[in-house]
Amino acid sequence: MGENENATKTDFIRSKITDDLKLGKYSGRVHTRFPPEPNGYLHIGHAKSICLNFGIAAEFTGLCNLRFDDTNPEKEDVEYVDSIKEDVKWLGFDWQERMFYASDYFDQLYEWAVQLINTEKAYICELKSEEFKGYRGTLTEPGKNSPHRNRSATENLELFSGMKAGKFEENRYVLRAKIDMSHPNLHMRDPVIYRIINASHHRTSSKWHIYPMYDYAHPLSDSIENITHSLCTLEFEIHRPLYDWFIHALELESRPQQTEFARLNLTYTIMSKRKLLELVTEKLVHGWDDPRMPTICGLRRRGYSPNSIRNFCDKIGITKFNSSTDIALLEHCVRDDLNTTSKRVMVVLHPLRVVIENYPENQVEELDAINNPEDESMGSRKVPFSKEIYIEQNDFLEDAPKKFFRLTPGKEVRLRYAYYITCTQVVKDEETGEIIELRCTYDPETRGGSSPDKRKVKGTLHWVSARQAVDAEVRVYDRLFTVEEPDAVKDDDGYEKFLNPASLEILTNCKAEPSLADASVGSRFQFERQGYFNVDPDSASSEQLVFNRTIALRDSWAKKNK
Repeated sequence: MGENENATKTDFIRSKITDDLKLGKYSGRVHTRFPPEPNGYLHIGHAKSICLNFGIAAEFTGLCNLRFDDTNPEKEDVEYVDSIKEDVKWLGFDWQERMFYASDYFDQLYEWAVQLINTEKAYICELKSEEFKGYRGTLTEPGKNSPHRNRSATENLELFSGMKAGKFEENRYVLRAKIDMSHPNLHMRDPVIYRIINASHHRTSSKWHIYPMYDYAHPLSDSIENITHSLCTLEFEIHRPLYDWFIHALELESRPQQTEFARLNLTYTIMSKRKLLELVTEKLVHGWDDPRMPTICGLRRRGYSPNSIRNFCDKIGITKFNSSTDIALLEHCVRDDLNTTSKRVMVVLHPLRVVIENYPENQVEELDAINNPEDESMGSRKVPFSKEIYIEQNDFLEDAPKKFFRLTPGKEVRLRYAYYITCTQVVKDEETGEIIELRCTYDPETRGGSSPDKRKVKGTLHWVSARQAVDAEVRVYDRLFTVEEPDAVKDDDGYEKFLNPASLEILTNCKAEPSLADASVGSRFQFERQGYFNVDPDSASSEQLVFNRTIALRDSWAKKNK
């Protein structure tokens, strides 16, 4: 397999792979992997890694594995495994038959640990946790050798075998690599590579009582799978010497190369898996797939398209330095995609009844409406028009300022695809004074929204015929946090206080045009003048349609970057 001549993206990782191929490294192979831990749901940051690993493989005619690094049974669950597989496929990537688990290699990893013990490169340590910290040293002071560092290989093997057999309680012993307690990199100061966990594993059940640490399992799993380029986020750069140490200490033939890139940091968003879990468990959101969450399943439920997320990942690119990306860029990518793919429809979110007094009592017209002006192939549809319609409450002002171009007494406006109307009377609730109905007249010569005499009308309103209207619930979502960097808030300050109280508004009396009556779950639409929306899964069990607002129409990022 060689370099794809059509690959056009450039960054330091792709340049490095290109150089490796020119040198004939790894026999011209490119083999990557996406290695999530199944201890939570994937979020938008993981999407960047998914797109990079699978994208690199595709561009260089290589392969990409999906591997679950399931080395901590206390935090892992099949639910997370299933959700990760669904998310990767939804984003448009296919691991084919190459789905693996670190647990597939537990026997081999154990044998390699025995090899390290036999070659006096690993030992059993029984320091307590508080003692462990004292022996480790600091960034400016070297650590001290454990008093157990010089155990004989025979004693180490006996203890390690006992750990495996479940003879000891948790925290009694650990297996440590024997490297250098004075190493300037703290990760090289005899790191723990196995610990005792007496918990059932979601795949191996109660077979194991010891589990490998991530820093041990990860490079060796890469080697087993013949990975060529192990792409990790920047926080693993300091772990790279340990990654290489294990591979060389065991004299493995397959020697992957770890390369680090900056993780995705997004404004107004939390990326900490621990904090996302807290939001769910403390019921600050309605689950992992809450449309306000940055999880991939949350973005999917909100109406984001896979293409928009992939385009976003392409735009932010791959760098070697940490930075924060404006969430407005992600929103721009979503609008840009939905603008060309979403059918236009009319939905009134805050209905105000309008009676057109000079319109025939029982007449219903079928008017032509364009489905998407950006794509003529999407055609048109028929929308009914009758004597009684709904418009938005905020499209009418009784005492309007000069530059209010919507409906007001005595002023003419255009109804989208329909007629010009003029308000002649305002009907109010006698007790509250609330406007409950408008009486209007229409000009029958303006059918289709244009006038034979070419008179100018500045305002154009969307509307829905009252008799044929479909009842709907609309959930209007906004950003979950009110500050740009909620993830940077110290734990004792409580990031929860920055939750946006207006992040969800539920509208229960919305009126939709009848073409939406049979809209399927997940279908995406542009509600004219309102934004982009999609059909929520709750519609399947609800008596009425339920929509989520994916995003508003206004694109601040595009305007800012013109």
